[in-house]
Amino acid sequence: MKRSLIALATGSFALGFSEFVMMGILPIAAAGLGVSVPDAGTFISSYALGVCAGTLFLVFGRRVPPKRLLLLFVALMIVGNAAAAAAPSAEALTAARFVSGLPHGAFFGTATIAAKKLADPGHEGQAVSIMVLGQTMANMLGVPGGTLLAGMMSWRAAFLFVAVWAVGSLLLVLRFVPRVDPIPDAGLAGQFRFLKKPGPWLVIGAVLLGNTGVFCWWSYVSPWLTDVGGFSASQVPALLVLAGLGMVIGSLAGGRVSDRTTPGKTSAIGQTVGCAMLALIFLFSGTQASSAALMFACAFGMFFVSSPQQLLMVNVGRGGGEMIGSACVQVAYNLGNAFGAMIGQAVLNAGAGYAWPSLAGVPFSLMAAGLLVAFFLRFEKRYRVAPERAGCAFPVQYEHAPQTTGHAAPSKGTS
Repeated sequence: MKRSLIALATGSFALGFSEFVMMGILPIAAAGLGVSVPDAGTFISSYALGVCAGTLFLVFGRRVPPKRLLLLFVALMIVGNAAAAAAPSAEALTAARFVSGLPHGAFFGTATIAAKKLADPGHEGQAVSIMVLGQTMANMLGVPGGTLLAGMMSWRAAFLFVAVWAVGSLLLVLRFVPRVDPIPDAGLAGQFRFLKKPGPWLVIGAVLLGNTGVFCWWSYVSPWLTDVGGFSASQVPALLVLAGLGMVIGSLAGGRVSDRTTPGKTSAIGQTVGCAMLALIFLFSGTQASSAALMFACAFGMFFVSSPQQLLMVNVGRGGGEMIGSACVQVAYNLGNAFGAMIGQAVLNAGAGYAWPSLAGVPFSLMAAGLLVAFFLRFEKRYRVAPERAGCAFPVQYEHAPQTTGHAAPSKGTS
């Protein structure tokens, strides 16, 4: 189980690196391709749009074994990032970033199902957080390393690195991830049946609005650190390590708290923390110490909600929509990423300083916290009953349990 989760984590590392490294190398890539920093925000939003389009892989690949899907998604990571490394123009890099984003949501949707099935009873949140850990480690080590590599050599070297990493991830998934049966086929329309109820839309809306808010600021974190925080450009990679550490701690803490309470309550807490941090960033980030501390705290909140929200959407998607539900988190996350980058771009193009995008994000983040509180109070209990009692055709079982004993795998009463 541990080797399987680590193999999945190497894939999420590649995705996290590919997605977030652009925030660290944005000024360098913009200068290298002859565009302004605000205009280079399209390199971020095009990735996010690719994530949304890539969900179609799950819609039409519902009968394909999850391991085969995972291998396809990692192969796409290789192609997209290799193309980004070789992009001759801003337009070509925008297109390559779109391709790089295609496997993102689909990979996390599939990997969440696999991680949950491999988990010990009562530890599903921790198992998913280990899979997501690759993405947070990418922020702690990969993104600062990629930023440093871009400064020393070229921004192209960062994308070449992640393409090579993805080759190694492909081999690990092939070797260590076991065969997992596809979820029960509910038909093309049946995958989306859970979306007829209001509860899932509260979660999707919260993810969308929450990430719109935080990415108003986070998309331009590198120039914010130098312009507002007063750091030198050479200090940015080390500061991104600090932010990545906050993400790692937040991800692991979110998984543990989710197992001890509920995913909905955990998500609401994390989103509230993130909203407060955005407001404090605008008010108190005028010194190096305050900027570093607030960046760490906001990064913590950003990933504290990650695994709880993934589990939440798997739960609400029971009955054939589990992978679509999990992928919806990544689609909403990256749509929020795109919208946030665009809003931050508009604020900066209007002549505001780099502190103002954080203030622009506060209303979105506040609405997200409200939606999650409403879900927890109004809807979460109905998604925590036993699958059989809820009329679910997909009882969660230990499909990784040994099959040689002739005994049926024990089922879990709740998720």
